[in-house]
Amino acid sequence: MVKLSSITVNAHQPQRLAEFWSEFLETDVAFEHEGFIWLKPTEGQTRLAFQQIDQPTEGRRRLHLDLTSEDPEAELARALSLGASQLEDHWAGSFHWVVLADPEGNEFCISAAE
Repeated sequence: MVKLSSITVNAHQPQRLAEFWSEFLETDVAFEHEGFIWLKPTEGQTRLAFQQIDQPTEGRRRLHLDLTSEDPEAELARALSLGASQLEDHWAGSFHWVVLADPEGNEFCISAAE
């Protein structure tokens, strides 16, 4: 079973967006790592995250879903069996996630549950 853990926004200036959204949502930054910023989720809400990109996004991956699982490898295999495509593999310190695309190319990530 997977759980929606974050909605991630591509950002040309992630610090600026993180400051805006943390003020607006009345929360703090939970974690930062090399162009990635995650806000602490507010009670009952999904976490908001920002990732650094070189150019403002036009189309591809402006927003994407981050999913977590107790068994991310099994969910990766299940997603692939249902028609997803594996696009990328990333590490931020000890945190690992895989980027996939659904059958129409909409991107999403799967990582281990925290």
